[in-house]
Amino acid sequence: MKNVQKPEKIHLDKLIDEIRKGKFVIPDFQRDFEWGPWDVRDLIKSIFMDYYIGTLLLWEGNKQNFDVLSCKPIYGFTGKNNPDYIVLDGQQRLTAIHYAFFQPEKKFPYRKSPYLFFLKINELLEENYEEAFFYYNKTKYYSRLIENREMQFESHIFPLGVMQGGSWEIGDWIKEYRDFWQNKLEHYENEYAKTEEPPSKEQVQIYIDNAKELKDLMDDLLKSYNISYIELDSDIEVGKVCDIFTHINSKGIRLDIFDLLNAILRPKEIKLKELWEKASAKLDFTDSKKMKVHVLQVMSILSQSYCSAKYLYYLVPDAIKTIKKEDGSKEQIVLVGDKQEFTNKWHEAVSAIERTIKVLKNPRDFGAIKPEFVPYPSIIPALSAIKKYVENSNLSNKVDVNGKIRQWYWASVFLNRYSSSVESTSAKDFMDLKKWFDDDDKEPDLIVEFLSSYKSIDLQRENQKGSAIYKAIFNLFILNEARDWETFDLPEYEALDDHHIVPHSWGKEHIGNDINSILNRTAISADTNRKVIHSQLPNVYLKRMLENNSEEKVYKVLESHLVSRKAVEILLRDPFTKEDYYEFIKERKNSIIQAVEDIIINEKVDLPVNLQELNDRIEKVEFSIRKQIAKELQNGKDDIFKTFIPSHIQQKVNDRITRELKKNPSLSEEDFEDFSRKLEYFDLQEYFQTISNKTIWSKFKGTFQNKENLSIKFNQLSNLRNAIRHSRSADNVTKMEGEAAILWFESILKKNAQQLT
Repeated sequence: MKNVQKPEKIHLDKLIDEIRKGKFVIPDFQRDFEWGPWDVRDLIKSIFMDYYIGTLLLWEGNKQNFDVLSCKPIYGFTGKNNPDYIVLDGQQRLTAIHYAFFQPEKKFPYRKSPYLFFLKINELLEENYEEAFFYYNKTKYYSRLIENREMQFESHIFPLGVMQGGSWEIGDWIKEYRDFWQNKLEHYENEYAKTEEPPSKEQVQIYIDNAKELKDLMDDLLKSYNISYIELDSDIEVGKVCDIFTHINSKGIRLDIFDLLNAILRPKEIKLKELWEKASAKLDFTDSKKMKVHVLQVMSILSQSYCSAKYLYYLVPDAIKTIKKEDGSKEQIVLVGDKQEFTNKWHEAVSAIERTIKVLKNPRDFGAIKPEFVPYPSIIPALSAIKKYVENSNLSNKVDVNGKIRQWYWASVFLNRYSSSVESTSAKDFMDLKKWFDDDDKEPDLIVEFLSSYKSIDLQRENQKGSAIYKAIFNLFILNEARDWETFDLPEYEALDDHHIVPHSWGKEHIGNDINSILNRTAISADTNRKVIHSQLPNVYLKRMLENNSEEKVYKVLESHLVSRKAVEILLRDPFTKEDYYEFIKERKNSIIQAVEDIIINEKVDLPVNLQELNDRIEKVEFSIRKQIAKELQNGKDDIFKTFIPSHIQQKVNDRITRELKKNPSLSEEDFEDFSRKLEYFDLQEYFQTISNKTIWSKFKGTFQNKENLSIKFNQLSNLRNAIRHSRSADNVTKMEGEAAILWFESILKKNAQQLT
């Protein structure tokens, strides 16, 4: 990686010296030192056993970096701070080494007093590492032990605090230890004259010999034990360091960009944590730790389209971002000018997410009625940003745009698109969707991929409640207005959970984990499950439902759960066998896939009778227009499409046909050779552009008379069609103008047909 060198090494003696000189500082966003004393002991033990303790990540500091990150000394450090490096990863390890080797008077975290760390010389030299290292809080006895070296020598205990002095102080301690026992040996009779069980002279000689062995061990440890580190150059942008930092894992805990930015923003008088505390109640839907980062991501997407950690840094007021212009030159810009602008963007993002949560929960929009039924919480930033972009934009086709957003959402869910690389996926989708809003033919590839693959999803294997597709199917039940099995009314959504249709107890005995498939689950309350199903087979409880209620109503309720009449017939079989179960879930899969197509892909709903009639009339008008164009352009030329159709329309139609071929493998290019078939892939405005093309307008002038009036009628017809097909409702003006356009086309096209006959 550019500006990041390969790992280097520093030997222990040098590291201790650097700690003593205050060369390392901790950025304010780092969590506090939170290891237990046993963690410190285990780290020191690993060092003495010559084990690898991980690589430190350091950032070469300068005054600007130290100030931006509000750096502070290592926990317990009391010397003169002379920093060279900011510790991005390794704070816990460096602090543990400092605490064990420098014996600060500061109390150990979450303890009432300081702790002291020791090693037992005899156990160490015998390589009994489990017993060699110990710690104790600073009681009167251990305070005396630290102050009295003769007590240490007599007990063969080496205080690890001696390590702070490096090789010279350690050497002096070991020399004193050797001299202590040498003196004991030379004056053996006097020293142990009154001792009941003195050590033998041989044992005392062993202690003396051990001193040399300890000296050799310590020298080797200080000079040969190396700690690896990576040093980032001081010139690397803070934004890039943010990105690197948030991808580091320390003791299994992912470090948080929110805390980092909170520290960086503090000198700007922006209290990020306080902003979040005020917003958190509004966004109490999914994981709050992630949601507070989602707010920043929405701010970033709306400001610069990207939202990875290094881009979040550019939300800091006055942070300079270098961008490359289309001509290849570079320009420096500032995205956020001051505290007020940052605060405004924050509130805008909070409001956007708040509205997105309402849409996700709405049983008529996305059907994720509770947090646990959101397929991908990680999609929330992208969805919030794109909906906010649409709200702020002056788009004339917002009905179409909202339909495209829904297509993108469901395609992303069923393709498991937000399971990884969320930041880059969000950025790409945001930019792709904006292009699609402006140009129907710039349909994102994932839409085509979803449409060509949804029928082959292996729903039988979707048996984990946490999977995105499992949750999406559950959302589908809600969107299909799955009704209560006891009252036949729409349920209280907060009470709903997913329960087995064929009970788990039967499945456990007969088919194993297949009983948990989403194909055997549906949305009912625990109360209904207890009262209606009660661990009984469907041939018992469904039979009772049919006997006690109108059969037609029962079937209608079950169909709202995507359980077809054929599926009910299978479930009522007595005895109900393993083979019956698999036949049932095969039939239910067909119903669910059809619902995916109807509700999610085509967004079909039961239109009111008056709108359905208008929709049917619009379809007939479109068919008549296609027929009129095909008839007028039949002049004997080999390729009508290339001869008469404007080139930009040709390109769009060819792109649509290509996508259709990808979606439907049963089709081939030969199926689209006929001009009439190609006309099916024109939209209404392209019909108008074809008819009004000056090279062929003469062929249609007799029918439509005036281009300007024709343009108005096409626009009115398009507005009504889009309102009906996407929002299922239309305001009075759109409806009246659209109906007038239908009548106009019907009259003209009918008159033209009569003249031809």
